[in-house]
Amino acid sequence: MNLGEPIASGNTANIYFYENTIIKIFKDHLPDTEPEYEARKQRVAYGSGLRVPNIIDVKKVNGKQAIIMEYVDGKTLGELVTENMAQVESFLQKSVDIQIDIHTVLAESLEPMRNKLHRQIEAVEGLDEQVKTSLLMKLESMDVENRLCHGDFHLYNLIKSGEEVFIIDWVDASAGDPRTDVCRTYILYTQVSVEMAELYLKLYCEKSGRGRKEILEWAPIIAAARLSENVATEDSNRLMKYISNGGE
Repeated sequence: MNLGEPIASGNTANIYFYENTIIKIFKDHLPDTEPEYEARKQRVAYGSGLRVPNIIDVKKVNGKQAIIMEYVDGKTLGELVTENMAQVESFLQKSVDIQIDIHTVLAESLEPMRNKLHRQIEAVEGLDEQVKTSLLMKLESMDVENRLCHGDFHLYNLIKSGEEVFIIDWVDASAGDPRTDVCRTYILYTQVSVEMAELYLKLYCEKSGRGRKEILEWAPIIAAARLSENVATEDSNRLMKYISNGGE
């Protein structure tokens, strides 16, 4: 199968457009179980009625593990905001509505987010062991729910197609507390624009009835987990500030 050049590439997979479908081909270092594991998360979201691309098949393509899914024609809200910054509040409003909808879904069949965060914090290299222990104790003490959490929710994972908006990239989804999901989104946005991050959090708190303090209480835990991802464009010193100052 001649797929041509990938339309996107990441640490775990290359993405191709082929005959009106999206083919996500996983890289060789990942276990053979990874595609089905990720597809199951997306199926949970799709089956709940959320606007999510449908999984067509999970199979080998050109000898490599792959997921074949529905193609959604459109642009991400991130791309649209970049083209016209005047739309940022409108699209953040829309994204918050979508995120709140995601969090209404019970996701007890998925990995608990607490387990995932524990594993990530344990894996952080160069973080003081006493700090790790303190963060893990804080994590265990937090009250949590088993709600569907996207795990990497931001404007670039929302595709506007006509009048609908589809949620993509469910690889980091888990069952957890909505506040953790919102806190991660906030921290991701602060890397790009503190002003946008604050607007997002303000809109979320207004719409959800949750308080800023209860969301940012998760910041040290989320920042430490983010460190384990070793993202080249991420400022580790910025994340360390969240860990050392308790959130704010």
